Amino acid sequence: MATVVTGASGHIGVNLVRALLQRGESVRTVVHMDTSALEGLDVELVRGDVCELSSLGRCFAGAATVYHLAGHIAISKEKGSRMEAVNVEGTRNVVRACVECGVGRLLHVSSIHAMADPDRNAVLDERSPLACGVGNPPYDRTKALGEKVVLDAVEQGLDAVVVAPTAVVGPYDYRPSYFGRVVLTMARGRMPIIMSGGFDWVDVRDVVAGAIAAADHAHAGSKYLLSGQWRPLTDVARIVARITGTTGPRAVVPRALAQACSPLAESVCTLVGRTPLYTPYSVHALCGHRLVSHGRAAADLQYAPRPLDETLVDTCRWFEDNGYLPRGACKEVTA
Repeated sequence: MATVVTGASGHIGVNLVRALLQRGESVRTVVHMDTSALEGLDVELVRGDVCELSSLGRCFAGAATVYHLAGHIAISKEKGSRMEAVNVEGTRNVVRACVECGVGRLLHVSSIHAMADPDRNAVLDERSPLACGVGNPPYDRTKALGEKVVLDAVEQGLDAVVVAPTAVVGPYDYRPSYFGRVVLTMARGRMPIIMSGGFDWVDVRDVVAGAIAAADHAHAGSKYLLSGQWRPLTDVARIVARITGTTGPRAVVPRALAQACSPLAESVCTLVGRTPLYTPYSVHALCGHRLVSHGRAAADLQYAPRPLDETLVDTCRWFEDNGYLPRGACKEVTA
């Protein structure tokens, strides 16, 4: 029986497909448009759209497990309707198709942003509430509502498990992802000013290992946070500068100033046709989810994320090997 992956051409999806193939599984990838990241892989390519329920029957037919990764990420307020369609209604369609096709297990990949940010000194874990309220950023709210769709379906008998990674970085980042673009900007020496704040960073390969372990072993209705380690952006920039030999940021902007300037930065990028890295929503994210526990995943799934330094070395080298950075950009450094 096939293992199906939605969102297979995304950053986590591409890494997951490779890991499943290494396990000897028969993999069916559900792709909406771009298939370039899957070229050369021994997979079954099926065109499908989670926003169109009618397209999912042929995608899920005969599937033992469905890994649902398809989602829409945006840090701009203009994308709210698209996120609602993909992250909420698309997940609802996936759940319905799993039921109709008799899928054995659904592994749903949520996000740390689906969870309400607690008090700065409180630890976030699987018991923390979802960010379903209308006052939350659109991405956070739609991922929370999508996760709720899955958990509600478990109450109706669906065999499903949820994993929620933090800020994902790592190799095979073809598009590249939002965090991949941050690393690339640093690696090219084009981030002279950086904001205070940081993320809990996790290697995409560790997320994939945690997701597979959850699909294999977790009880229906289980949820696992797949975190790594919180590090400030200044630390990430310093590590990338060491790897590439570039000059790191020369100034650090405090949160209040970054928040005040972010609407203007977003507007300027929109005018010149560039995707902004700093927006009110990204600044908000840089200041939250600082203490995230992956204790449950460690205990149940033997989840053990690698050091961030190792991840950044591998990420920068992958970008160099695949033409995103010039040859010789990465120095002979180890993690």
